[in-house]
Amino acid sequence: MGAIVLGIGGAGCAMARAQTVPDGPPLLVPAPPQRVLAPVEALVIPDVAAEPAPVPAAITTPTAPARPVTESRPRPTPPAPDAPGSVGRAADLRAGPASTAATGPRVRAMLERAARDRASVNVNRLSTAGRSQYEQSARFTAQAEQALRDRNLMFAATLAEKAAALALELVGR
Repeated sequence: MGAIVLGIGGAGCAMARAQTVPDGPPLLVPAPPQRVLAPVEALVIPDVAAEPAPVPAAITTPTAPARPVTESRPRPTPPAPDAPGSVGRAADLRAGPASTAATGPRVRAMLERAARDRASVNVNRLSTAGRSQYEQSARFTAQAEQALRDRNLMFAATLAEKAAALALELVGR
């Protein structure tokens, strides 16, 4: 009796597999759409050798000399810089003496602050990126000073702000 149970038990292990229930009918894939191809029209190439080339009309030179333009039109005057919708030239964008007093000291103060911050940093202890940032701040300072000499205060202020920001990052405040 033990052999029969063992034989049935052994046969059951040999054929073990999971019974699954199918999820449903197989998916139906729709047929591809019908393709309608238009007939290819034959390309008609005209016979070039059969048609004579058109002869260009004779080129004539003007017999009367060109007369100089003597009309004097009034040139439009540029709008005033304060006029709405006026576009100023590059020279108009530079600051005049009144604005020099207002922003010149502010730019100089930013440049001095950047120089102080750079002076407080030990360049030998900086990483490669730190040295690059130090040199960039020094270049911005030199360019800002040149812009101040050229009286281009807008550009000088922008460069001074960049130099001061880079120097401040170096100090780590």
